[in-house]
Amino acid sequence: MLPLKEPDTVLSEGNLAYSEFSHTVEVRPPPRVAMRIIYDWRLARVIDEDFNILDEAVWTASRSPSKVANRLGDLQRGRMTQETRVLSERFPDARLDPFGHLDISDWPEVTIEEEQMVASAATILARRGVAMSAGDPDRRLDMLVSSQTELRSAWTTIESRCIEWAGLLLPNLDLDAKRDLIPSAIASSESLQVAASDLGTDPPPHPPGAEEWCAMKESAERCIGIAKSLELSEQAIRSLAANYLPTLSKLVGPLGAAKLCVLAGGRERLARMPSGSIQVLGAHAAMAAHRRGAPPPKHGSVIFSMPQVSRSPRWVRGKIARFLAGKASIASRIDHFDGTPWSDDEIAEIHKKSEEIRSRFPSPPRRK
Repeated sequence: MLPLKEPDTVLSEGNLAYSEFSHTVEVRPPPRVAMRIIYDWRLARVIDEDFNILDEAVWTASRSPSKVANRLGDLQRGRMTQETRVLSERFPDARLDPFGHLDISDWPEVTIEEEQMVASAATILARRGVAMSAGDPDRRLDMLVSSQTELRSAWTTIESRCIEWAGLLLPNLDLDAKRDLIPSAIASSESLQVAASDLGTDPPPHPPGAEEWCAMKESAERCIGIAKSLELSEQAIRSLAANYLPTLSKLVGPLGAAKLCVLAGGRERLARMPSGSIQVLGAHAAMAAHRRGAPPPKHGSVIFSMPQVSRSPRWVRGKIARFLAGKASIASRIDHFDGTPWSDDEIAEIHKKSEEIRSRFPSPPRRK
């Protein structure tokens, strides 16, 4: 009987480890020291896990607010400074930590001169940001749509006041039939009697005084001026949206495409938005009421403004809105990711399918 071989009894110690059934020695590498490269716009340091400084690089070149602004801009975009790049080449295993200096008490404090230079650099960065925003179609659409909304609100108020004023002084005037002609007739006339003749109605029984007539005429002129500004604003929106959102503009119209883009916060956010969210864009009041317990909105103001939805029976508006919101989601992604825009035939096919949805539900469903 052969004697049993005793197993190795040497335990792992340090960086040596023995196998129980083999005499092969495995050499384990020593554990790596966790190194970090901590930096700001002035300097960069390499530290270990005990916060010992292993190396340091300082920006020693001449400083100016413009150069500091360039460095701060690089840090905002996640880029490394020149000092950080040098240290990362020396210590390739070190981890970059741009905010690590905030936790280190012995990090060099900012001097008064450096604070003033950073303040000037911040102003330069702000001006650069404004200049870059001028070429951003999202910001330009936002300005145009906001301007159009404000102009339309002002025009609606002034136009209503002008119509009511004319109806008060000309009681026999047909306001519904002559509504579009009243502001221009008042603005182009020398007196209310002449305006009444142009509008084909009886002269005023109590003509206004000179000051009252001047105020009335000035209100009509302001109404016409705002209407012209509103028309120019809409033309600018149509032109920009047709180039920036060609597919979506064909589907929902240039004005609707611009409103969807602005409400979503930009073309990229609109392209990444699910169709259910696009469907209710613009339904701010309905969403607020839904949080208080009201039923959820089936469509927002933009989708509802499409004739396929607004002119359909109430019981199919939600179905058509969901269908068109899904197509609008695809169209926005085509525009943002440089896809091939839909042709007029493809747009017509989509509108045809929405009509088929309405024809499949000619009567409201029975209530259970």
